[in-house]
Amino acid sequence: MNRAYLDWNATAPLRPEARAAMLQAMDIIGNPSSVHAEGRTAKGIVETARAQVAALAGCEPQEVVFTSGATEAAALALHRGLDVVYFSEAEHDCVYNRANGLAHSVYVYPREGGLHADDEFSYRSDEFDLTEGMFAIATANGETGVVEDVTRICGFAREAGAAFLTDAVQAVGKIPFDFRAVNADFALLSAHKIGGPKGVGALIVRNGVDVIDPPQGGGQEMGRRSGTENVIGIAGFGAAAKAASRDLQDGTWDRVENLRDNLEAALEDAVKETIFIGKGVARLPNTCCFATPGWKGETQVMQMDLAGFAVSAGSACSSGKVKESRVLRAMGYDPVTASSAIRVSLGPTTTETEVMGFARAWSDAHSRWKQRAA
Repeated sequence: MNRAYLDWNATAPLRPEARAAMLQAMDIIGNPSSVHAEGRTAKGIVETARAQVAALAGCEPQEVVFTSGATEAAALALHRGLDVVYFSEAEHDCVYNRANGLAHSVYVYPREGGLHADDEFSYRSDEFDLTEGMFAIATANGETGVVEDVTRICGFAREAGAAFLTDAVQAVGKIPFDFRAVNADFALLSAHKIGGPKGVGALIVRNGVDVIDPPQGGGQEMGRRSGTENVIGIAGFGAAAKAASRDLQDGTWDRVENLRDNLEAALEDAVKETIFIGKGVARLPNTCCFATPGWKGETQVMQMDLAGFAVSAGSACSSGKVKESRVLRAMGYDPVTASSAIRVSLGPTTTETEVMGFARAWSDAHSRWKQRAA
């Protein structure tokens, strides 16, 4: 059975450029902290990748701190000394769970068209000393694809005297992202979301800002993240970032967006009661989150898997848990609808044949479900 991979927001297939860079890095002996020729060669690989990631994220190379992934990056930025953290109920678990454990957590609720900073934040701003606080808002949501106006929200945080963190994991490489233009203090990145290897990511730290409680060790990554750098993974990350920059420039994601729109038209034509989350507002070009109330998302995922299509029922970090989507519940959807949603996410190598094949398979499965439910 030929399979179609339609779960790019969970992880993107490894790019050929990343694979080649990693294979080449495997032959490098040196530790990047060593001063001899072998060490300098390894260091050169790391610094080349740092520049490549910086070019994609719109920051300076010295602002890129390599980590084991976005989860570690979030832990470095969301430190225990924060007085208050304003964060959305739609944040990824690596931010949501970390922020929940801090002294004062203030929830703000996502809407179909994104957050409204003036409404959501101002009514609580007098209760805390925001100069010792942080706003943590994702640039784009991985389940729904909804894109936030983080530049405006960051401006609100700046007026309040708070720091600003944005989870840019899903946005970077799919839509233009400019760390400097957002004016954030921190941003989270993950290599495997852009076709790099799993197990490597980055925390972008604005010049003049620092990590409050870095792990103790050898002082690598400018003292912000100790531990010998994952040279092989970082090489793949850099190569993937360079390729992702090329995709943004050559209009690759415009083609993906057209595929997504064609998919939604086919699904809507087949099942009129389908609810498309975030349709009509700013979204990632590849993301289609939709629900048919009453038909469990987990059931749909299993049926589509058997039919040869890899899709998901939300964030990959939450898959396998039979419960409604926390993100959709926070957006105001009822429990039945929230537990009936699935996500199809496309990528540069996705084809029209795969997309239309999924639409037919899903429509057939829906017809069988309706017959059993009648």
